[in-house]
Amino acid sequence: MALSMTGYGRGKAVLNGRDLTVEIRSVNSRYFEYSSRLPRACLFLDDRLKKLLSGTISRGKVELSLQLQTIGVSDVEVQADLPLARSYLEALRQISEGCGVACDAAAGMLARFPDVLSVRHAQVDEEQLAADVETVCRMALDSFMTMRTAEGAKLEADILSRLDTLEQDVALVEQDSAGRVEAYTQRLYARLQPLLEDRSIDEARILTEAAIFADKTAVDEETVRLRSHIQQYRQILTGAGAVGRKLDFLTQELNRETNTIGSKCQDLAITRLVVEMKAEIEKIREQVQNIE
Repeated sequence: MALSMTGYGRGKAVLNGRDLTVEIRSVNSRYFEYSSRLPRACLFLDDRLKKLLSGTISRGKVELSLQLQTIGVSDVEVQADLPLARSYLEALRQISEGCGVACDAAAGMLARFPDVLSVRHAQVDEEQLAADVETVCRMALDSFMTMRTAEGAKLEADILSRLDTLEQDVALVEQDSAGRVEAYTQRLYARLQPLLEDRSIDEARILTEAAIFADKTAVDEETVRLRSHIQQYRQILTGAGAVGRKLDFLTQELNRETNTIGSKCQDLAITRLVVEMKAEIEKIREQVQNIE
């Protein structure tokens, strides 16, 4: 089944006193490209999250964002160095006595002196945090894959419809090319008769010219290969795993065979069919660019 490279998924949960939100979004890219936006406390998880996503996503420019908020208990502790504060206060008293001024030191003033207050982050259980983030990330990934699958189904249906149209055009090319040699032979007779007037026309020469024309303009091989490529397209689309690169290659082959038919056949009806086929192949190519 085809998967779209475009998708969005979101996971959210409260685990072990943390409100966690993970968002995953992706756009088209030839390869797997990963970027993330993580809180400073979770930067150590970046490689782990990249590995988790790359195990499911093979192509696309993927961005993961994580939001974390602690609930109930703060993960920051503020500590006061009381011996240092007392030292500052004693120094202020000495200044007051020595200068004959009032000692009006308050707690707020002491707190502004260097190193009286210090901020420390509480000890974090990194393994527990990693497990919680991974749980929410998997929720986002499931939502993300659901959207990609739904979009991929639409792309697959459109491509299959265009393959049916392309196959019908191939049948018309085969039908029109079948009578082309006979028509060419008749045109040769019609052109030679006025020139030769009452002289006889060399039947062997006419047949030789017709054979040369048939050899130069035969498109049987091209139409057979086109039918084979179309059948392969259908098989790949309904198969498992990433199929985008295989379809890229087959699209080039479809285009190559159609161009060869166009260069061989100067028939107006077939030329029109070739134009229609190339238009369908181009639309298929545009859809394939969205498939993983």
